[in-house]
Order: sequence, then structure tokens, then C-alpha cells
Amino acid sequence: MSSPFWSDFVKGLEPYVPGEQPRKTDLVKLNTNENPYGPSPKVLAAIEQAVSDDLRLYPPPGADDFKAAIADYHGLSPAQVFVGNGSDEVLAHTFNGLLHHQLPVLFADITYSFYPVYCGLYDIDYKTLALDEQLRICVDAYKQPNGGILLANPNAPTGQLLSLAEIEQVLESNPASVVVVDEAYIDFGGQSAVALINSHKNLLVVQTLSKSRSLAGLRLGFAMGDSELIDALERIKNSFNSYPIDRLAIAGGVAAFADEAYFKSTCDRVISARNELLDALTVLGFEVLPSAANFVFVRHPEYAGVDLAASLRGRDIIVRHFAQARIDQYLRITIGTDQQMALLIDALTDILQ
Repeated sequence: MSSPFWSDFVKGLEPYVPGEQPRKTDLVKLNTNENPYGPSPKVLAAIEQAVSDDLRLYPPPGADDFKAAIADYHGLSPAQVFVGNGSDEVLAHTFNGLLHHQLPVLFADITYSFYPVYCGLYDIDYKTLALDEQLRICVDAYKQPNGGILLANPNAPTGQLLSLAEIEQVLESNPASVVVVDEAYIDFGGQSAVALINSHKNLLVVQTLSKSRSLAGLRLGFAMGDSELIDALERIKNSFNSYPIDRLAIAGGVAAFADEAYFKSTCDRVISARNELLDALTVLGFEVLPSAANFVFVRHPEYAGVDLAASLRGRDIIVRHFAQARIDQYLRITIGTDQQMALLIDALTDILQ
């Protein structure tokens, strides 16, 4: 379907397909990697306090308080931090401002499916590099000419983690390229590459408050890197939308970084539930990949992934199935509450029997 009013490039776009957000509320929703636990009470209090007559005013265009909170938390300067309306917007500006070169951008063949969409949107050439037989990123494959590199770490949808040594290997092999490390799930079992920023001017680390800080509905993301990289993103942002983060989101973001105890508590609960789920799925005969995210990626040798997903849906449990080569037998299952995980295991036990 197209329209004569569309710009020419729109006709060839293949948009990203977001995870299903059903209207039905009494579902066990394990398909979009949302945190099963709500935001910190301090975040909710800060947002409530920010609801005032000041909403008639534009927010600070630089969201300076939010930047300062991120910089302080990670031991950086505010000049090394860029903030945006969710990490997807931050990534969009990154593609447009840092990855548009003559050589192709490199990323895995199985990874966050928004990456090729951005390339199509901004007319960026790209090349995908195959995961190995264990569905891990092969860092040696990135030792080739390129216009930039993207590493989702942990990778999505596999949940598998690269070590800091492996990331540093990619950085050192590509000193003339920007290496973007997309860390949407890093707080559930990995070590952030932010520790490498001051020694690698070509590193940009992207994170979000949607997952580990339970703020998917507030739309807050950020990037950290050398000030020259950040300046490019600021130039793009101010040519696109000078006020991407509203006053309520700024207040909530600052409070989220201030409540470290709540953050660690909810991450620990998710990690514990993930490990228990992997053990239970193994008992049921599933093949499970090691996960450092708030989801697991699994398959059963005797049942098609699409059929298992349909059977679970019939029991009001939604998981994510990808109709994609090499992974079409897998299910990606978000970690939920203990009660949700028990319902999932009971349902799978019934289906497999």
C-alpha cells in the first residue's frame, strides 16, 4: 500500500514492528521485556511533585539535571552524556550523526531488529555478520573495513553477553570507527562498557531506563562517550527536536538514579527469577541459552516454537516468537513475577504432556 503523497523513500521502508501491546489486561504478558516491578516510589513522588503550573513552560532543552545525575552515577562529566526520548531516539540520532559513511555499518545477523530499519531510514549501507553456532557474537569477524559497529550487549533476542575484554578487542581493532555498545539489558548480569570510555574516544555506550529502572512508559534513554561524539548527537537533536524530554520525565529520571537500593533490589529479583526459570525449563527438556538479560531465549527439540507460542496464547500467556531464519524454533520469554513464572511453567508442563 502506498500513496501518491508519500515521499519516494517512504515506499521502500520496512518499519520496525514493536512487540504486541494487547488491550486485554488479564494476560500473563511476557513478550516485551518490561520490568515486572513498578518504578521506585521515590520516582513516583518526584513526578507528582513536578506536576505544577510550570508545565506551561518548556522544559530545559538540555535536561541538565538528568544529565548531571547520569554523569555523577557513572563517574563522567555532563559533557560526556547525551539524553533522549528513549534509547530508540538516541540510537536514531546515533545512526544519523555518527554512522553515515561510505563504508557499511556492521552488526550481527541476529540482533535488535531496529538496526536495519535505521539504516533504511537514513540511507546507510550495512553488512550483517553471522552469529556462531552457539548464537554468540564473533568479535573476530569485526576486523574488517567498516563505517561503524553496533554491538547489542547483552544481545537481543539471545540474551548472550560479551565480556569487556571482547568489547575492547573490537575497539582496538577499529580505532577509526565509532563502536556503539547498546546496553539496554546490561544491569541484569553484565558489566557496562562505560568503564572503557575514557580510554577509547571511539566508544559510545547507549542505555535506557525502560528495563532495569522500570520506566518504559516514561521514555528515557541516554548515551555516554567522548565529548566529541556527544556534540554530534546534540547537533542532530537540536536540528530535530530541542525539547525531547519533558519536565515530568526529567524529575523521574533524576529520582531513579538517586534510589540505588530500589534499583539493585528489583534487578536482583529479576536475576533470581531468571535463574530459577532456566532451571525449570531445562527440567522440561528445553534447550536454553545463557542469559544476562531480563528474558530467556529457549527452544524445545520436539515442539515448534510457533506452536508453543500459540498454545501459550490459548492459556492467556503471551511470549515472543520470531519468524526468522536460525531462530524460528526459539521463544523469547520475559522474566515476570514469581506468580507469572509459576503460571508459565504450569502451562508449559500441561502443553508438553
